[in-house]
Amino acid sequence: MTDAALRTEQHRPAEPAVLDDVPGWFWDHDRHLFEWFLTRQEKAGVTGDLLEMGAYLGRSAIVIGNHLQPSESFTVCDLFDSDAPDDENAAEMEMSYRKTLTRSAFEENYLSFHDELPEIIQAPTSTLAGGRIPAGAFRFIHIDASHLYEHVVGDLQVARVALQPEGVVVLDDYRSAHTPGVAAATWEAVFNHGLKPIVLTEGKFYGTWGDPEPAQRDLLDRVDLSEDCDITVELLNGRRLVRIGNNPLRIAPFRPSRHHDRLAAEATRREAEQTEEEKLRTQRAAAADLDARRVRAAERRRPVNVAKRVAGDLLPPVVTSAIRRARRG
Repeated sequence: MTDAALRTEQHRPAEPAVLDDVPGWFWDHDRHLFEWFLTRQEKAGVTGDLLEMGAYLGRSAIVIGNHLQPSESFTVCDLFDSDAPDDENAAEMEMSYRKTLTRSAFEENYLSFHDELPEIIQAPTSTLAGGRIPAGAFRFIHIDASHLYEHVVGDLQVARVALQPEGVVVLDDYRSAHTPGVAAATWEAVFNHGLKPIVLTEGKFYGTWGDPEPAQRDLLDRVDLSEDCDITVELLNGRRLVRIGNNPLRIAPFRPSRHHDRLAAEATRREAEQTEEEKLRTQRAAAADLDARRVRAAERRRPVNVAKRVAGDLLPPVVTSAIRRARRG
């Protein structure tokens, strides 16, 4: 194997057995809400394309792709390992994930759960503006790309044009202390550009430029919602806003990857081999201890040693001490 091939092999990501094996920040309650919104649309007969802006290594894209219906397309736009379009974006990537984010790693993770890749646009999300994607064609858009205010504003403008009237847009990191640009752009869109919140989680904002009320009613009625989700209701500028707490203990896991059974069998075999090796080590240690005890017992049974012990037991202490002194010279 060449040095280059060896380096590639060393940096190859581990095959994921389950979704949690894919690196990323996509928690169970948000994964549940993604599937809730997408499934709700499908049950209502809604069709439309799917879009993710910013994918990292594919954890959320894998879930979105699971709901791709016939005749729909799924587009993922991310820089991956390309150069950033400006210095601020480059600094943001260098600080967060430049060393781990590659297109090949995303593709390997995605294909662990799906037969085909989505349409991949390896470029800044700003390239989606100006007619690159069709207007009004999308039913679900996830925005998790740059955290810079100007970039998020642009991503929201793309989403507003691309979404169907009742389509759902999801924004990541809308309230994190290290992403004030996302918060500013999100709430600016709410108060100035018609974006309506549907539900908030600790990490993501779910909204629409259509009517949020039907989805909110279904959430409050717990239609197809996990029993383990904690729901509260707030009023924001006279509008109802639903919040779902992070309590995902009984949320059903996502389906396993194509590698799951093989990896599980390999893990079972390694565990059995380790158990067998541990058993052999224990047996060897016991045998070595027994051999040592047998050697000591045989040594004690040698005639000269027996005579010494008998003499030591029968002779008076003064005589025994004199003999020992004489032996020492």
